[in-house]
Amino acid sequence: MMDLQLPDVARWSDRVVVALGQNPGVFTGPGTNTYLIGTGRRRILLDTGQGREGYLPVLDAALEQAGCEGIQEIVLTHGHEDHIGGARAIIERYGAMRISKQPWVGIDERHGLSITTIGEGSVVRTEGATLRAIHTPGHAEDHLCFVLEEEGSLFSGDNVLGVGTTMIPGQGGDLRQYLNSLDRLLAQKPTAIYPAHGPLIREGEAKIREYIAHRQMREDQILAVLAAGPLAVAEIVAQIYADYPPSLHGPAAESVGSHLRKLETEGRVGVAQDRGGAAVRWERL
Repeated sequence: MMDLQLPDVARWSDRVVVALGQNPGVFTGPGTNTYLIGTGRRRILLDTGQGREGYLPVLDAALEQAGCEGIQEIVLTHGHEDHIGGARAIIERYGAMRISKQPWVGIDERHGLSITTIGEGSVVRTEGATLRAIHTPGHAEDHLCFVLEEEGSLFSGDNVLGVGTTMIPGQGGDLRQYLNSLDRLLAQKPTAIYPAHGPLIREGEAKIREYIAHRQMREDQILAVLAAGPLAVAEIVAQIYADYPPSLHGPAAESVGSHLRKLETEGRVGVAQDRGGAAVRWERL
């Protein structure tokens, strides 16, 4: 997504206007998509960006394009900085409002926000829109996706992206949980998907199936290269991501690590030790 360009403001449906978070980067692509949801004078804001300078004027423009006068409340997909980091500035600009998310103990506290707890099955309503929460851990332990009931569409947060694949970080990430979450999202049979990064996904079910197939392909590749003998993560990355620029090998190593932890849990790979006893390479069992 590094070279992808998206407009600062766009209307993606009668109920959804997107405002770009102005935080482009290797992990965020063109930036975090924040969404004004509903049809009334005050809308739900889903995610808040990172708090970067330049976002609030974009949000003002999005409110104008949506034809509304303010924000009813903030709802968050999860507690990563590029989703929650803009909340304080928004409150300072638009006034006090409810902020709702699934709790993440040890992470939420650093933001100093008053948070209302929501979770699996919670419903948030505004004029013209009903959001139903689905707890979808894997990318983050507090991650929620939201079905927009009036459309049958899905706000996927970081679990499904408009371009590229989702990173499973070492802190709070778990690939087995993530794959289970993808299965749960597929069961919703979403029409469109509104991702946290990248463009609108018009074929929701097909995209989720693509994600599941991609993870299976990566797992097969890792097992195949380990068949030749023990390897360190960097050596695995060098082989299966040989066609990718070196700047992406860091994120690729996170992805490989998540697969190895899953395979270790399943008893399919283990850690090989060097003569000093340090765990430095992985081997196929």
